[in-house]
Amino acid sequence: MSRRKLVVALATIVVVAGAGVAVTALAAPEEREPVADSGRPPATAPITRGDLSDSSQQDGTLGYLGERKINGGPSGILTRIAPTGSTVARDERLYEVDGRPVRLMYGAEPMYRTLKTGDKGNDVRQLEENLAALGYVGFTVDEEYSAKTAAAVKRWQKSHDQKQTGTVGPDAIAFAGSAVRVKEAGAATGDQVGPGRPVLTVTGSERVVRFKVPVSDAGSAKTGTRVTVQLPDGTSAPGKVSSVGKTASSGDDPQDRTPKIDITVSFDAPGKVTGVDQSPVTVDLAGETRKDVLSVPVNALLALPGGGFGVQVVENGRTRDVRVELGMFGQGRVEISGGGLREGMKVGVPSV
Repeated sequence: MSRRKLVVALATIVVVAGAGVAVTALAAPEEREPVADSGRPPATAPITRGDLSDSSQQDGTLGYLGERKINGGPSGILTRIAPTGSTVARDERLYEVDGRPVRLMYGAEPMYRTLKTGDKGNDVRQLEENLAALGYVGFTVDEEYSAKTAAAVKRWQKSHDQKQTGTVGPDAIAFAGSAVRVKEAGAATGDQVGPGRPVLTVTGSERVVRFKVPVSDAGSAKTGTRVTVQLPDGTSAPGKVSSVGKTASSGDDPQDRTPKIDITVSFDAPGKVTGVDQSPVTVDLAGETRKDVLSVPVNALLALPGGGFGVQVVENGRTRDVRVELGMFGQGRVEISGGGLREGMKVGVPSV
């Protein structure tokens, strides 16, 4: 194997082992003076000075944040359901059973019981927070369902032309963390529904992008990494990596069993992002940038006989091998440093 082919193979191993990780040339057992060589390389390339980035592109999918099922509260006939693709916000109708609406309120605690005066718990606090946000006030937001809470519930029931009982339960309210987007219906109008039976599958209303990276490349997509997403309509939108999976999986592709990690990207302005759900997108990962460094094409590297790496400098019709230390790999180039190297100097490369 030629010295240059050996280096390209080694450089590939370095890149796969961790994109953006700076490395130092293998130390030689002893120092070696540059070797004069009259043999000219088939081609040359200049040493350049500038910024070097290990940015990369990944194929992703446009989607929505989170996914969960909303099960039925009351038993009866489903008479209305929010349409697929619609967004349901606080106090809006998710579905109706026997003509009675079940409305969305915000909170992580499920609506598992009928709340009444004297009840205590976090679900009470959630209900009171929603009532206050809707303008039904006159009570202290806490974990106790007081007579004042019941009075506020009656005012809320009156505004929706419901019977004013002062109590409220799963037959009238379903909790979710925020506004939801209806992904698909779990039942159709006219179906018999009841507690525990799926009625809707919903997601968050915020647009996100998901993609996978091999475990070896996970360092290029850390939480907070800036990205640019190329959208299906040809526009682009900035964002950042918002979450990185903690468990690798080989996926469903029998041709590629490489362990990969799930990455989620959130947009800086998600409300401005449009596109069909599950559309393919391209994610440009900004990666790390090294400022004002010398670099050469990766295929300019040589494996030196005594160990380590070098480049073949071409000057005044003659060549000499110069030992170098390696830094970042990116964009087909590698950062180099070493004595006597300067911008514009020519180094040997294989012929194209």
